[in-house]
Amino acid sequence: MSVRRLAEASLQPASFAFNRANAAAAKQWINKYPKGREQSAIIPLLMLAQEQEGWVTKAAIETISDMLGMPYIRGLEVATFYTQYQLNPVGTRAHIQVCGTTPCMLRGSEALMDVCRSKIHHDQFHTNDKGTLSWEEVECLGACVNAPMVMIFKDTFEDLTPERLAEIIDLYDAGKGASVTPGPQNGRITSEPITGLTTLKSEKAILKTTRDRDAKAAAKAAREAAPAAIVAAPAAPAQASAGPVAPSKASKPKTDAPETSPALETPSPAKVAPETEKAASVRAPRHSAANANKAAPEVEKVLKQRSGPIVKAEPAAAFKAPEAKGTQLGAAGKTAAAKTTNAKPTSAKTGNAKTGNAKTGNAKTGKPSLEDKNRPAGIARPALVDDLKLISGVGPKIEGILHSLGIFTYAQVASWKKAEREWVDGYLSFHGRIEREDWVKQAKALAKGGVAEYIRVFGKKPV
Repeated sequence: MSVRRLAEASLQPASFAFNRANAAAAKQWINKYPKGREQSAIIPLLMLAQEQEGWVTKAAIETISDMLGMPYIRGLEVATFYTQYQLNPVGTRAHIQVCGTTPCMLRGSEALMDVCRSKIHHDQFHTNDKGTLSWEEVECLGACVNAPMVMIFKDTFEDLTPERLAEIIDLYDAGKGASVTPGPQNGRITSEPITGLTTLKSEKAILKTTRDRDAKAAAKAAREAAPAAIVAAPAAPAQASAGPVAPSKASKPKTDAPETSPALETPSPAKVAPETEKAASVRAPRHSAANANKAAPEVEKVLKQRSGPIVKAEPAAAFKAPEAKGTQLGAAGKTAAAKTTNAKPTSAKTGNAKTGNAKTGNAKTGKPSLEDKNRPAGIARPALVDDLKLISGVGPKIEGILHSLGIFTYAQVASWKKAEREWVDGYLSFHGRIEREDWVKQAKALAKGGVAEYIRVFGKKPV
């Protein structure tokens, strides 16, 4: 979580006081809490102060802390913890919160942020030239099914397009924000399908009273429609009593579990002793270590059979002291050291399958060899090096690795063939990331026209 600080002293007002309406509301909030627990009202009181002033000032925090009889540091802890409190001045007419969580991101929230950057300010928490508007990216605002969305004050505006958000921003900037209807902006009613309701169109399936009334009406109609002869016909003679029929046990498997014992059934008249049930049950098979170890290793996913101890492999990135590298501590280490002493040295010509060599690559880490024919051709470091970090998926560390391989320009990345991309993917241990993020297409756009061409191709700035 980022550090949140109060606004600079030059922006802070000298004092704060609730207006008459908010003072009455603050008193009502305090009265909702038991005696001795009035400090719990600080959250709604800070919200009242923000609604009145537009943001939470240091004077407001101290005034509210005095009202609740709590130290200033406690009030500052609450105000700086919750991101719902604006600790710096925001737009006087609207502060637009753009949801950037996954559902909204997948539905185009980045385009909404670009609208805010172009119409308000490039950076978050900065007002426009007139001081009327500001914006920020926030976490989930709770209307994911209607993504993408923004929140302005307490209202949410959903199912947005960049064009519609631009219209809303212009209306708020002109002081006509009250004319914008909150909720979905594409004609959808609440969160129902865009094509209208497809289920729950009738309350018959919901209310039991309706279902019972319809059932009674249907039964009455059936009786009235039945022929009088059938109604008056004598009932068929009752079947000769053959005694009570016991419930069928056909679908129940034979088991030794006590839950299946007739002695435990209620209200069954049969009372059978558990010993009798146990004698009639099929006993569980005895455990056999030989049978248990017949499973294939790819099924069991273990290093050794279950009859013996399982030794977990140490993570490749585990830290070892320099003097302990390549050794084990304890009795196992002594045994390993003895084996190492008696082992024959491995020649540099044949290499070691466990540690790898320059031709076969590293079998332990799975990285391809630097002498592989599919390695992209490198060049000497030119005087002007392209910023490879503009390619999505390349950070400072990856850029340094690419430089070590002789990759310095967008044109080099754009020229990679499939085999070369697979080599780089394996060397970086990316597992398909280069293809998913389409480094080649990004590099082609950057090589052709820089950031402007990237925006034209992808519709957003490189990050």
